[in-house]
Amino acid sequence: MEVKIGVQNTSREITIESDESPEEIESTVTAAFTNSTPLRLVDSKGSVVLVPSAALAYVEIGAPRRGGVGFGML
Repeated sequence: MEVKIGVQNTSREITIESDESPEEIESTVTAAFTNSTPLRLVDSKGSVVLVPSAALAYVEIGAPRRGGVGFGML
């Protein structure tokens, strides 16, 4: 699933592919806002993305990814 993170005062957004469900991601984002802790997400390749919750402009959670067609799909 694709997750787009907008950061204040930055013209580009952060985009990651995650294996987590939309509910899990929403829960993680809500906890970061509630506790004023950094948003911590892990992408599908195991890389960790940390964003200070005070700097978040928005988080867009896409639909679950379906099986792809073409090169590079495992």
